[in-house]
Amino acid sequence: MADLERFKLVIGGKPVDALSGATFESQNPYTGQPWAVLADGSPEDVDAAVTAARAALDGDWGATTGFVRAQLLRRVGDLIAANAERLARLEVSDSGKLYREMIGQMTGLSSWYHYYAGIADKLEGRQIPSPNPNYLVYTRKEPIGVVAAITPWNSPLLLLTWKLAPALAAGCTMVIKPSEHAPASTVALAELFDEAGFPPGVVNVVTSQSPQVGAALAGHPGVNKVAFTGATSTGRHVARAAAENLNPVTLELGGKSPQIVFPDADLAAAANGVISGVFAATGQTCMAGSRLIVHESVHDELVRLVAERASTIRLGDPLDAATEMGPVANAPQYAKVLHYLKTAQDEGATVAYGGAADEGLGGLFVKPTVLTGVGPESTIVREEVFGPVVAAYTFTDEDEAITLANDTPFGLAGAVWTKDVHRAHRVAAKVRAGTVWINAYRVVAPGVPFGGYGLSGIGRENGVDAVEAYTENKSVWVELTGGTRDPFTLG
Repeated sequence: MADLERFKLVIGGKPVDALSGATFESQNPYTGQPWAVLADGSPEDVDAAVTAARAALDGDWGATTGFVRAQLLRRVGDLIAANAERLARLEVSDSGKLYREMIGQMTGLSSWYHYYAGIADKLEGRQIPSPNPNYLVYTRKEPIGVVAAITPWNSPLLLLTWKLAPALAAGCTMVIKPSEHAPASTVALAELFDEAGFPPGVVNVVTSQSPQVGAALAGHPGVNKVAFTGATSTGRHVARAAAENLNPVTLELGGKSPQIVFPDADLAAAANGVISGVFAATGQTCMAGSRLIVHESVHDELVRLVAERASTIRLGDPLDAATEMGPVANAPQYAKVLHYLKTAQDEGATVAYGGAADEGLGGLFVKPTVLTGVGPESTIVREEVFGPVVAAYTFTDEDEAITLANDTPFGLAGAVWTKDVHRAHRVAAKVRAGTVWINAYRVVAPGVPFGGYGLSGIGRENGVDAVEAYTENKSVWVELTGGTRDPFTLG
């Protein structure tokens, strides 16, 4: 273990060991070997982190103005850009994501902090006309308080930033519990906040391999809000824990997103969009466009194009610039993907390409998979796989396409592929999902809200309004005359 990188907890602006002294190893999913040692925190460490976050909120950070917060957010954004190479390599080592994707993601990550820096100094209350001329009434935007952020192993820094940047703009402090499968980059990011000049305790990180730590954070009585990204099943537990303290939640959960392809679509562009939507990031993205709903007249040709391109996707070392798809991020997820592939074939699905592990590469590699011969009731169509698997089935007219697209308890994202501008907007309006792309897929930006309907979650991240989720709206009444009134009447 001497040559492994080491990462401690970050509490009160300092790297610290877990109170128990325990550690755990992070496995590189490509090499199959441990590459880092992390502090294995406990509920007692969560207590310490929440205490530090509360002290910062009641102290130096709580006294900062929006102008100071904006300056610090710009500074940390610049530091993230300057450290993009290191952060990208940490994410590749932890999760097996492609370096070519992660370096772009880390380089662009600073734009979120710059965007919310532009909002931090513009949070305003308003003066409200009073029916009684003896009163001045106004509102104040105040930080909601200490925020618990529980983040996943796919794109951990991007999905953390969607919470962290607006929360800091609002003046909150945060305690972060990253996934045990990809925790290292979060620790490295937290260290940059100290370098940027944030007061101690504003950003705290507790790493752990114990599910008790996440539960302790979600239900901690010292927390004022919980923000979570991950599986819908875990999201339910997080929501229940937060509800015990009557805390609000932002939940960005699972998806089973449709890609609707009409017969007039540019099939080459649609095929490329399907590749982007489900094989990029090895399909390990909540917005994966894993349901391919295709007009019956172009189904066979589109499946041929997608399968043909899937067969040429280069699997391998995620640090190699030529690699197009890396391994599944961890052993439990690898087993889950293979289970879904077996279930699909047992239920009668036809494999147009893939359908199994890549035995030649070994490790945690799964072939990009294109399935046909499925229907709306197929398990592979109903449940989130979170792997490189797309299932294609047909529709006959626009109404049926919309019905099939909405036949899911999820509602995170979707796409419409057509050259008919009228139909494009008409169908986009009827798809029940938080994001719908037209002739595109998998595009996000700091200013564009992201979130889902139904089992895909509660609330929206990104955009101007995301800051509202981290503020309280306080009403202030000021009596102007200095006189008294009948104490037994209202107003």
